[in-house]
Amino acid sequence: MQDEVRALLILQDRDRRLIALAKDLEKLPQDEARAKSKLASDEAAVTRTHQALLDCELRVKKIELDAETRRTTIKRLKLQQFETRKNEEFVALGHEITRYEKDLDDFETKELEAMEEVDGFRSANKAAEASRANTRKLVEEDLATIAQRHQRMEADRIEVMAEREKLLANVPQSVIPLYNRLMKTKDGRAIAPMRDGRCEGCHMKLIASTVMKVQTGKEIAQCEDCGRILYVEE
Repeated sequence: MQDEVRALLILQDRDRRLIALAKDLEKLPQDEARAKSKLASDEAAVTRTHQALLDCELRVKKIELDAETRRTTIKRLKLQQFETRKNEEFVALGHEITRYEKDLDDFETKELEAMEEVDGFRSANKAAEASRANTRKLVEEDLATIAQRHQRMEADRIEVMAEREKLLANVPQSVIPLYNRLMKTKDGRAIAPMRDGRCEGCHMKLIASTVMKVQTGKEIAQCEDCGRILYVEE
């Protein structure tokens, strides 16, 4: 195998590692977003149960105010009934007192029912907060793992880049533009072996003169179909 081709193969290996690292690094923000999205539903559940709890507590307070208003009215009517000397007015006030006492009973029943609902919403909110805390812990662990992966891959990238710079010294400068162009257009595989008279990059049959050129190894040979640099596997 030509020394130039051997040097290009080693360079291609490093470049393919750099391409793979770049793709993995590009995925990390998506992995972070995916990890954070796990918390979104729990956050929504906490917000929903907390708002339901507040609404129910507000309803309890309104019922309490309405009930207290009835109690005040009943006291006032009973005082008027005690002070009146007219039998008809006494009876009329008695009817009013009975009506307000019935209203008061209804409000007290509603208050008890609403307070039970408050307990239920409070429990639901507490459970939602516990679930969120657990999910947050898992998400933080995922994000820490992603950060470690990022750090490790970045270190690998820097190391491979340094190796690549050293390898470039073994590659003729005249071949580098062709190699770089093929790496971009041939999905990171600029060099391919020749096997049974075919290019293993595109699997097309090579013409006789190209096969001879690859076999002699005296100059850079390219596949006439895909343009990849060819070599004979040792």
